[in-house]
Amino acid sequence: MEYKVITEDEFLSLLAKENIDAKELPRILINKLQYKGMKIAVAESCTGGLISKLLTDEPGVSSVYDCGVCSYANAIKEKVLGVKADTLCTFGAVSPHTAAEMAQGVRNLASANIGVSTTGIAGPDGGTPEKPVGTVFIGIATEDKTRVIKADFTAKKNNRDKNRQLAAHLALYCAITSI
Repeated sequence: MEYKVITEDEFLSLLAKENIDAKELPRILINKLQYKGMKIAVAESCTGGLISKLLTDEPGVSSVYDCGVCSYANAIKEKVLGVKADTLCTFGAVSPHTAAEMAQGVRNLASANIGVSTTGIAGPDGGTPEKPVGTVFIGIATEDKTRVIKADFTAKKNNRDKNRQLAAHLALYCAITSI
């Protein structure tokens, strides 16, 4: 599966270039969804509900957001989101394949226009040489296509909270640019 890789510095540079404060991302996304008459659903693993929190902190979000699933366990990824057991066995929970199936699954579950997912290793433990702490896959599913972005937040050895915040903000940014 092909996916784009973005580092922390690249993401922060993108935001600066577009003159966007990361704290504005939820409001920007909600406004764009409202303008287009669209709904979003979110499936989170490593971000543990942070994207849902950021969205629901904003007034008026109920017009564009019906569903958020915190699917930390593989069993929930399978039962609720429809991630295939074979995908989890072959590629693991932290993979572009799982991120794609999570995004598609939550989109279908909520009958939303766009599904967004996160799965990764926030830290401080759990990393491997192949998937170090700070590796996050973000899935974006729309009616037309599903794409995956690999967030590489490994260079700065961020703590768990910083990795989760970066992943949540990048996921919101990716949703904005997908609609």
